[in-house]
Formats: sequence, C-alpha cells, structure tokens
Amino acid sequence: MPDTTVAPAAPAAAEGSPPDRLRRDQSVAKSLFVGEILEENLFPYPKIRARDREILGSVVEAIDGFLEGKEADFRKWDREAHQPEEYIQGLRDMGLFGLIIPEEHGGLELSNGAYARVLTQTSSHDASTSLTIGAHSSIGMKGILLYGTESQKARYLPKLATGEYIAAFCLTESGSGSDAASIRTTARRNDDGSWTLSGEKIWITNGGIAHVYTVFARTEGTEGKITAFIVEAGWPGVAHGGHEDKMGIRASSTTVVSFADVRVPAENVLGGEGKGFKVAMGILNSGRTGLGGGAVGSMKALIRWCTAQANERRQFGQPIASYGLVREKVAQMTIDCFAAESTVWMLAHYIDAGVEDYATEAAISKVFASDAVQRAAHEALQIAGGNGFMREYPYEQVVRDSRILSIFEGTNEILRLFVGLSGLKDAGKALNELKSAVDDIFNHPIKGFGVLSGYAGARLTRATGVGRDRIGSKLPAALAEAQAIYEKYALELSSASDFLLRRHGKAVVDRQYDLKRLADIAIDLFVGLCTLSRAATLDAEGHPQAAQAVSIAALFSQQAKRRMASNVRRMTRNEDAALDALAGFTLERGSYAWDVL
Repeated sequence: MPDTTVAPAAPAAAEGSPPDRLRRDQSVAKSLFVGEILEENLFPYPKIRARDREILGSVVEAIDGFLEGKEADFRKWDREAHQPEEYIQGLRDMGLFGLIIPEEHGGLELSNGAYARVLTQTSSHDASTSLTIGAHSSIGMKGILLYGTESQKARYLPKLATGEYIAAFCLTESGSGSDAASIRTTARRNDDGSWTLSGEKIWITNGGIAHVYTVFARTEGTEGKITAFIVEAGWPGVAHGGHEDKMGIRASSTTVVSFADVRVPAENVLGGEGKGFKVAMGILNSGRTGLGGGAVGSMKALIRWCTAQANERRQFGQPIASYGLVREKVAQMTIDCFAAESTVWMLAHYIDAGVEDYATEAAISKVFASDAVQRAAHEALQIAGGNGFMREYPYEQVVRDSRILSIFEGTNEILRLFVGLSGLKDAGKALNELKSAVDDIFNHPIKGFGVLSGYAGARLTRATGVGRDRIGSKLPAALAEAQAIYEKYALELSSASDFLLRRHGKAVVDRQYDLKRLADIAIDLFVGLCTLSRAATLDAEGHPQAAQAVSIAALFSQQAKRRMASNVRRMTRNEDAALDALAGFTLERGSYAWDVL
C-alpha cells in the first residue's frame, strides 16, 4: 500500500514581518478588491534570512566564476540548440540542482527568496541555463517536495539534489494548453493496484535530459478526475522525441514525451488519487518566484549592457546617454526592474512565511515581471541601434529568450482572468452580494456568478471615501502622494468590482475586457504597494541609494495612477462592442479586407 501523503510543513516566519503581525490566512491582492490594504503583510519590507544571505554569497560568486567568459559558448549553443553534457555536469558540480531540497536529502535548502536570487544571477548570464535549473526545481521535482510521501522523498530527493536525476513537469498536451482540466493522457488502475499510463505530453522542458517526470493523467474514480504520478524515464514505454526548434531559450531541452502502456507502481501516485489538479496548481503557484527571479536577472543584464552602450556610443558629438529619449528608456527600465524585483521577493516572503493563499499574488508577479522584461529587452535593443540587431551582440537573443515568459506556466491572458475572477469571488463573499452557491461556482475559476443582494456601509465608503483603509506605517514625506494614490485606488477597485457584480451578475464571467481592467488595476496596486514598502524600508534603514528608491516608488505611483484611472473610466466608457464586432468580421472573413489595389 502507498504511504499516506504528507502535507508540506508550514515554513518558519521569514524576517521582515514579525510572526504576530503577519496574517497568514488572508491574501493581500484579494483584499484590495474590497478596498482593504493588508498593511501587516506589506510593511516593513521583508529581509532575506541570515542563513540564506551567507550561502548566497558563495553561490553567487561560484555562478559568476563558472558562467563569466562563456558568452561565445552561449551564442554557439543557442545556434546549435543544445547544452553539452559537460556543461550540465558543471551545473551539477555547483549544486544547482539541489537549491531548494532539504539538507537531510543532500540539498542546500534555500528559501524561495534565496532560490529566486540564484535564478536572477544565472539569468543575468544565460536564460537557457536558468531554464534547465528552474524547470528541474520550480516545477519538475517541486511536487515531490510539496506533496510527496516520506518514502517518495527518501527515494528521489537525494538523487535529484545531486543532479544524478534531472526532473521535468509533464502537464501540457496538444489542444489543452491553458485548459489543464481537458488533458487526454489516461491512467487505468490495474488489479494489483498499479496503474497503466498512456498518452503524450508536448513542449516539456528538460524532456530530453530528464530522468524523472511528474505526469498528470485523467483517472476515473470518486476522488477526482486527474491524478499526478512520478514516472521514471527508464521505464518501458516511456520515450521522448527530438529537440524542438524554438524561437528562444534554444539551448534548453524541449521535447515531446510519450507514454505507451507504462506500468506505474501504486506507490508512485503523487498527492493522492484524484488530487492532480490541486497538485498541478500548487506546483505552478509555488514555482513562480523562479520565473520572476529569472526575469529580474535578465533586466539587470539589459540595464548593464545598454547603459554601457549609451555612455560609449557618440552621435552628433556627444554620448547618446545625454539625449532625453535614451535617458527616458533607461529610467523606465530601472523603474520596471525595481518594481518587479520588489514584487517577486514579496511573493517569496509570503511563501516562506507560510501564508496560506498566495495564488493571486503569484499570478500578478508572473504577469508583471514577464511583461516588464520584454519591454526592457525591446528598449535595450533600441538603444543599441544596429548593433542590437546583430547576432554578435546579446540583445537579439534576450528578445527571443524573454518572449516565452508571457506564455510559460499559464499565459498572461489566462492569469489576468484568474486575478480578476479571484478578486471578484472574495469581493462577492465579503459584501454578501452573491448567493450561497458562490463556493461551488468557483471550484473552477472560469465559471459563472450567482445573483446579488443588498448593501450597507461598504457602499457608503465606496461612494464617499469615508472609512477608506489607510496606510498607518511611517513613510517618507516624498511618498505621501503615492500613499494617497494607492489608498484611493484600492477603493476604486472595490467600487468597480461592486459595479460589475451588480450590473452583470453571473454574466460577468464572459466580460473579459472588464476582467482584464480589474486585473490590471489590482496588478498596479499590488506591485505599487510592494515598491512603496521596499522604498520606505530602504529609507528607514538609511540605505545609500534610498533617495533613488524613493524616487522610483513615486514615479511608479504616478504611472500606475494614469493606468488605473483609465481602467476605471473605461469600465463605463469604452469601445468594447466595436472592437468585438470588428474582431468578429475579421475572424469570419479569415483575412484582412482592404487593399490599395
């Protein structure tokens, strides 16, 4: 008989928010939809644990020592679309496959924050390297770490820590990319308790080099319809296809993985029969600090390269760094990088501190960081001009490598809908505006709402601002206006949520334009509050660059204010119907309808 599944233990509280202040049972992002700023979970900005700081110093130094000087190799491997085995062995030798595995199983046992910092460092050199490491740790073996039995952990984690086993995550199938519930791979229970697994997974990172796969398959039973399995690459019936010819992250292994009547022992069920969807979502949410940390690392490299280019390249007798439109690009890249970094490490803090619900924050972190790094790659290449377009320079590769990030681990469109619907779910509960069926309705995030009922004090607050939730933490005077902006727009988000629920009822699920607007307001609020908290904490600590951090937080708040104001306004005044009609016309026709001939 398989072991009883062991739930992951709650981590010790991370430094930065005292244990008696942190509210682990609430989501900061969801609270914003009811106009509440969960200050206890935002201020002061968390600090990295002392143990992690000590380990990171040597790990980061080792990474730089190993990866610096390999720029030509990275370009060559990108062209050839592979990483040599001796290079992967070098990653093993540095312990980069055991970053988050507990010490008792041979790993470094880094926190989520420290792990994200490692991927920041590797990504500042090469995205494919980060992907090989990250797909192994963030998603490939994360299910064993989070949901594995003690015997599963004892069997697999030591080999996964050394890199003797490399792991991959097998969820995506042809026709079921973002719709994970529609997978067709099946697992049939045998009389002896084992399972027979059949199906095919596509676009599997590390698929060609992995020794262990976390595989999700459809099963029949009263406990649920999807089950997760630990499957070894060497078992009969397991095979992988050739290396996919990708636009970016070309050196990392991406293949089809197929399963032809593979016998899986009963003890290799992961997380319990029928619990596969929960396992998959838990892995993806927990793993998004790695993706965000990687995006931050790429942005830091881009800033380093393009500032050198701007200072050295001269046009019309002076460095292009002296021109306003170049300076604007550099400033915006800096703002976006600081904001993304602030958000990624706040999310990591929530996970490390044992916050129970961080899925919405994880989605926000992924969406913002992946969008930001693509903007930065575009602008850095623009600063480099013609050089940026040449393959001998790193810019064009980063443009290609970063493009996948808004598709990976849930497309940004799906995640925006998830943010909007998750927030509306809690808004409906908090305001008693949905019928008791709301919980059943939201078993799947893209489903309908019930009808609404009455209002009271909450509506008065939204209408007048009386009773608005205010930030009580001491902030620098230069951030007073930023503070007021977030207080005001938390109320505006609550009001907009209330408006959509009242006007559209259960049909709101189909109003994707409005859900995107809600999500974008929530993204600006949460990212802005993380940025505000970090800048205020740096100022309180007397950090040498605190003044510039405060300036960044103030600038971000003004940019966010303009975006949020537009999104609020467009809840009632927009061109949605005309856009939808035009899309319908073009889709029906199947082509562009006009020509100058």
